[in-house]
Order: sequence, then structure tokens, then C-alpha cells
Amino acid sequence: MTGTEKVVLVTGASSGIGEAAARRLAADGHRVFLGARRTDRLAALAKELADGEDRVAFRRLDVTDAADVREFVAAARERFGRVDVMVNNAGVMPLSPLAELKVAEWDRMIDVNVRGVLHGIAAALPVMREQGGGHFVNIASVGAHEVVPTAAVYCATKFAVRALSEGLRQESAGDIRVTVVSPGVTESELADSISDPQAREDMKTYRSVAIPASAIADAIAFAVDTPAAVDVNEIVVRPVASAQ
Repeated sequence: MTGTEKVVLVTGASSGIGEAAARRLAADGHRVFLGARRTDRLAALAKELADGEDRVAFRRLDVTDAADVREFVAAARERFGRVDVMVNNAGVMPLSPLAELKVAEWDRMIDVNVRGVLHGIAAALPVMREQGGGHFVNIASVGAHEVVPTAAVYCATKFAVRALSEGLRQESAGDIRVTVVSPGVTESELADSISDPQAREDMKTYRSVAIPASAIADAIAFAVDTPAAVDVNEIVVRPVASAQ
């Protein structure tokens, strides 16, 4: 255990960065509440991490459904008594040129990457305020700092995550900590959602230097375990070999 035990909620916890964060945070001694749509994976992960103790639990979660996110937060609070940290991690990345007009994919990115974070804030902020403090860790991307071809909409959603996080930080000074973690290319299932053939092929080259999801989990854990008076506002984590 590296600090005070906290109750940490993680969205998108069935794979990639979410799963790695759950593993790291549980190993650090925190109580972890997992959310994602694939409950079979969540069940297996929770069983493994709990190791017979009442320290890890899960609930099916669709972050695009505001009511579902409220129920997720309420279930975590009922199970563990508090909500100390909300890791808004769930995200999708179906890249394509704008000219391909993949409007349904644009809408999906907006729903998951932007509305999902807003729903997490709306559900957890009142609880944190009531209990006198809390911490949001919102997962953005290096795409929140730059725009590249085929990623215009994805980058727009991640720019939005940075903007929302900064607004929340400014409005919550004194009781709520806010951290944005922006990963560079990282091992995950995000690229599996790319339907555009050229973008999918380009991503294979881009991902050749990918760092493990555990590297991002380490950054999340660092922010979570800093002293209560310290607010780590932004962390960018890139592969050494990556220019972007």
C-alpha cells in the first residue's frame, strides 16, 4: 500500500488501460469498483484481484447512459461506503478521414468519449461534494494536444476531455482534485474499432512502438496516491520511440 486506502471507480475496466489501472490500484491496496459492458471479463478480473477479500467488485456499465452511470456510482457507494476517485477511462477510436462521412462512428465517439466523461462527472461530483472531497482522473490522449489526419473527430473528443477537466478543476478548487492523463500509443483494443481500411493499416505502423497499458496505470496510480493537498493536473505519457 502506497498511501491512504481509497475507493476507486474505473470505467472501461474490462481491457486495456482500464484493466491495467484496476490491477495496479488493487495491488496498491485500494478498493476498486469496475465498470464495463463485458461482464464476463469484469467477473473474472474482480475474482482474480479480490483474492477472496471484499476489495474488488463490478457492475455492468454503459457510460453513454446517464442513468446507468448514476446507478454505477450509487452501487459502488453502497458496496464500499464512499467514492474517492472516479477514473473516466472508457473510450472508442474508430478513425477515418472526414470525407468518408462515417457519421454513426462520429456520434459513437462523442457519446462515449465526451458524454461518458460528463456522465461520470454528473454522477460522482455530488457524492464527492457531500463527503467533502474526491478526485476525478479523466483519460484523454496525446490526441488532446494535436490533430492528425483520420483522427479529427477523435482528437476533438479528447480536446473536449481536457477542456471539461480544466473547467471542473477551476470550479472545484478546495475540495475536488482533477487529473488528465494523456497516453501516447498504448497497447489496447482501441484500434480494433477502426473500420476504414487505410486508417486501420496506418495504425499498424503507428502502434509498432506501443507501450504497455501498465505504463498508463502507473501514471494513474501516481496521481491517485499524491498527498491530499497536491493536485496533479496533467500527465502525458508517450513511448520514447514515438514522435507523436
